Amino acid sequence: MVEIFDKNQNFKKHQQLLKSMQKEEIEQIPILKIFDTKDEKDASAAADEMVRLGFLNEKKGFKVLMPKESRLAKRIGYIVTTSVTTGLGKTGQDRNIKYWTYHHDADHYAIVLINAQVLDELGFGF
Repeated sequence: MVEIFDKNQNFKKHQQLLKSMQKEEIEQIPILKIFDTKDEKDASAAADEMVRLGFLNEKKGFKVLMPKESRLAKRIGYIVTTSVTTGLGKTGQDRNIKYWTYHHDADHYAIVLINAQVLDELGFGF
């Protein structure tokens, strides 16, 4: 039997697996700690602390506030997400982390990070 691959059908299935969340939904996620980062050094320290605290110990996530300066926010976001993933791997923790970046307020972007299993247990449907 030959199965015909339908790109449109596969794309629709993939879209259903990806769930975007609105700011209001993201802010419903319980937060263990908020990190107010100003630069790359703060971002690295925040990532290290998130890994130390762990993503499965509490049924909560973390929020990282970043300055509204786009270039700096991109660097901070990159440092946080890659350092968390790398740190979790090095310590043998589950690296299945979901995160969202959004406009938090007039002065900040924010990233919310949470373990995918915890997110599911909280009923967010992932």
